[in-house]
Parts: sequence; C-alpha cells; structure tokens
Amino acid sequence: MTIQALRGADATPWLDAIAQLRIDVFREWPYLYAGNLPYEQGYLRTYFDCPDSIVLLALDDDALVGASTALPLAAAETEMQAPFIQAGISTDDWLYFGESVVLDTYRGRGLGVGFFAERESHALALGLKRCTFCAVERPDTHPAKPPHYIGNERFWTNRGYTPMDLVCHFAWPDIGATESTDKPMRFWERTLPTG
Repeated sequence: MTIQALRGADATPWLDAIAQLRIDVFREWPYLYAGNLPYEQGYLRTYFDCPDSIVLLALDDDALVGASTALPLAAAETEMQAPFIQAGISTDDWLYFGESVVLDTYRGRGLGVGFFAERESHALALGLKRCTFCAVERPDTHPAKPPHYIGNERFWTNRGYTPMDLVCHFAWPDIGATESTDKPMRFWERTLPTG
C-alpha cells in the first residue's frame, strides 16, 4: 500500500472514486449516513478547487482503499469556520482536516497515522501552525451503537490532539430514517511543533 499526495485540482480524476468511498464508509457507525454521489462530489469540490488543499489517496496497487483531505480553515465551508469566528479565534493559522475514510479490511495498517503525518507536514509547508478537525458525537446509549465499538478518541489523543469547546452542527437522516436530525460535531486541535 502507498499514500499518494495530490494538490487541489490534481485530484480531480479521483473525484467519483473518493465520493463513492465516502458513501461506503459513512454508512457505518457513528455517522450512519446514506450519502449520494452528487452531494459528495459537490462537497469534495471545495477541496479540489482550493490550490492549497491536499488530497491523500491510499492505494493497494491501483485500487483506492482510503482517502483523506485537508485545506486551510480560511478556505473551508462557512459552517466549519463559524464556531472559530464566533469564539473570536482567527481562522488564518489553521489547517482543517476533512474526513479520513478507509475501507474496513484496510484499517489498523497505519494509514490513519500516515494521513495525520502527511496533513501536518502540509500545514507546516503552508506556514500554518495549528491543525483541527471535527467528529460527530453520539450518545453511548444510541440503539445503533455496536456493542464492542471502540472510537477514535484514543488514537487522536495519541497523535497530540485535544478536544475543543467548539462545536458545529450538521443535519442528515440516519440510515433507515426519513427525516434529518441535528448532529453535534466536536472540534479537536493540535499546535504543531516547529523547532
């Protein structure tokens, strides 16, 4: 397996494959999201249209088995910037990590560590000192939570990230539901070592 890093529009040939991968992975807990290609393609355009973004492809030979994205927070969707602006925090020093998605059979092989390392290096190359991402928060008592599910919080903490008091909200219908419900998305942060 290899991780290939592309900048902005260079990732365009992979648009449909990444969109489909996101749909496949986000059906799982904790997102339970039934996506569609037109929405995912539009979402990814934010990254592909930004010259300072990075798109990471995890490839097994020529097969896409994982993907990750990042772009300066100042170029991210307004919903991502809003909690920072409302808290009086400048968006200028931050790289925002989009979601990392990896097929189930390829997890636990170091791709997550590679994705974080590549995006942090990209932040430093852009002169950005801080990294952030957000993740959905679900109640432990949710009936769809798998009984032996282990979240990513320990992994994130081991990478030097801590949860922030900042939350944004997105709404989508859970798989099997007909109406969208609001989901809180907690931000995590790390200040990168520069010495």
